[in-house]
Amino acid sequence: MLYWLLYQKLFPYFRLFRIFRYLTFRTVFASLTALLIGLLIGPYVIERLREFQIGQYIREEGPQSHQKKSGTPTMGGVLICISILVPTLLWSDLSNPFVWLVMLSTLAFGAIGFADDYIKVIHRRNLGLTARAKLSLQMLVSAGVAIALLHLQSHGNYSTKLMFPFFKRFRPDLVWEWLGQIPHLHWLAFLPFVVFVMIVIAGASNAVNLTDGLDGLAIGCTIIAAGALTVLTYVSGHVVFSDYLELQRMPMVSELTVFCGAMVGASIGFLWYNAHPAEIFMGDVGSLALGGAIGTVAVAIKQELLLPFIGGVFILEALSVMLQVGSYKLRNGKRIFKMAPLHHHFELLGWSESKVIARFWIVALIFALLALTTLKLR
Repeated sequence: MLYWLLYQKLFPYFRLFRIFRYLTFRTVFASLTALLIGLLIGPYVIERLREFQIGQYIREEGPQSHQKKSGTPTMGGVLICISILVPTLLWSDLSNPFVWLVMLSTLAFGAIGFADDYIKVIHRRNLGLTARAKLSLQMLVSAGVAIALLHLQSHGNYSTKLMFPFFKRFRPDLVWEWLGQIPHLHWLAFLPFVVFVMIVIAGASNAVNLTDGLDGLAIGCTIIAAGALTVLTYVSGHVVFSDYLELQRMPMVSELTVFCGAMVGASIGFLWYNAHPAEIFMGDVGSLALGGAIGTVAVAIKQELLLPFIGGVFILEALSVMLQVGSYKLRNGKRIFKMAPLHHHFELLGWSESKVIARFWIVALIFALLALTTLKLR
């Protein structure tokens, strides 16, 4: 909005507004705007949630030390979404379809999380949407993102080819043309791409959701992941950097740098109130929205296979749950970890909550740095 007003409309009359054409300038201001929104309206949101008695319900099978957190205001993800979307609307080029795609995806995943949290609050228990209903909705939104990207690809603004880390020229296409040769079933050619996008985005959303179990853990890891995505998005759309790093250049996705910058600022603002001991929890409305945003950006900039590095802690947390459940079912009730997700395992080993959080942040930073090093190691 401000980009349209100050640069596209007023720049011909006031040359000073030339500065608003620069992506780096708008990204910094989007991040600062998101941070200020989070800091300024955070107390108001916390107070309103307390008034409406929207408190967290702690699962009984969790660590006993967490029971004292019961009643802490939850659904703070509403604050995160506002802090991300408002600066993006203000500072990005709203004629860019990728900006709208990522914003709508974030809103959709946030809406799923809102429904889940709302059911928990209404029924006063730690069970919201059923796992099947939640996953079905996530898959539906992810499929919508995939279809939108296929539409962009048909106009030459996107590629369905995979980019493998460490490999320069190995880029298989997920649209299988040979499947399109089947009479009346040409749509099958797009099915591998749609399924892949569904797995990536829904998987990222659930991974962040599983990580959200300690004060500041998920949001701290999100700051690091969003920071890495900001760099990756910028270089993917930059003509010099993309050529130097031998990336597939996609000029239109560079505008997502503003969104990623806003996500960094919004996450820092939320961490101010979510740091241990937390005054507010993000709830599913926050974790699902952030995970959906991270997954959607990764798919848009063709860095899906870097997600295990960009969000390394999220992946480890999700894997710990899958391994625990698999072991319990296949090995007659035997467990690999004392408790899953992984952060609870270390709590039960005797680590304090603050130590688990700090060390997981360090691991997240190491993973993010590894993700950035793969850009040149090809």
